[in-house]
Amino acid sequence: MSAPAVPVTDGVGPAVASWDGSDLAERRARASQSFWTAVVGVPAIFSVLRLGVEAGGELQTTLLLVANVGPVNLLAGFLTTAARLLSTGLVAVFALGAVLRVSVDRMPAGVRRPLFVRWMDIVPAWFVLAGFLLALVTWQLLYLPLLIPAFVAAFQLTPARLHEQWVPRLLILVALYAGYAWLLAPTLVEAGRQGELLALLLLVAPPLLALGVTGPLPGAVIRPLASITEAAVLAMLVWAALPVISTPVLPLTVTTVEAAPGVTEDVRGHVVTVDDVNVVLLQERGGVRYVPVDQVRAQVLCPSEEELPRHRLRVRDFHVEDSLLEGMGRRVRPVHRIDAACRVVR
Repeated sequence: MSAPAVPVTDGVGPAVASWDGSDLAERRARASQSFWTAVVGVPAIFSVLRLGVEAGGELQTTLLLVANVGPVNLLAGFLTTAARLLSTGLVAVFALGAVLRVSVDRMPAGVRRPLFVRWMDIVPAWFVLAGFLLALVTWQLLYLPLLIPAFVAAFQLTPARLHEQWVPRLLILVALYAGYAWLLAPTLVEAGRQGELLALLLLVAPPLLALGVTGPLPGAVIRPLASITEAAVLAMLVWAALPVISTPVLPLTVTTVEAAPGVTEDVRGHVVTVDDVNVVLLQERGGVRYVPVDQVRAQVLCPSEEELPRHRLRVRDFHVEDSLLEGMGRRVRPVHRIDAACRVVR
């Protein structure tokens, strides 16, 4: 094991640690390994957990799903449902890491740099932009304003960087806020009329917070703040992961089965596979059912309860609970009426 590097000071003013090149390269390599392990490993673990949860914890059912849910389908299901979780984690790391990064010079010499700062040291700018673009197209419109202070923090976009003189700088800020107000004015009025206080807060507060989220921070709060934010981001991801893990990767259907002449039954469940002999259904209330193909009389696709809207607000014809991708998709294929069988069968 190599001896620990010794910090070198210049003898003038506060001690500032500098490390030799080999030690710095080793630290960057470890930070890079931990970051990319998290980015690649977390989705893989979530995908496996989702199959186990959807199988109800039963080993044989899990093996059946593993045998019939291909990696491409599993990846597609993960990206469509967990992209928000992944992008949320990346945005939080980038924003907090950037603020802490410009503040580390105020930390005492020899103190270990926070984890998020070490990650920001090795993450290229294009990856940071890609994380924000992923969030832009996958987050619900209701939460998109939160990207404004996060983006400002990640790239340290202080008002002073808009223009050297304060008058043009003020005019630019007024123009930006006026455009934002014009875009959301009908939504804000409707939210006030409906008493949607949470929606009002999410739409109004983030742009105002963007004026004061950049660093640097006072030296005394950097270390405790870094520990608290790292734990908070981890707790947030765990909390947000629970619905993602429990979200089905198979389509929910209601299948009309005629086991005897004139006698039909509606079976609500997820289609596992279809072959020349059977339609294999993972029933919503548990258990696997093999339905002979010649007994199937009808089948309809149903939305899950999580897909049903809870707000009646829209932003320029886009529903606030839709992402940009979902909103554009609904313009191409408008939402069809929910089949009566989906409402009746429980």
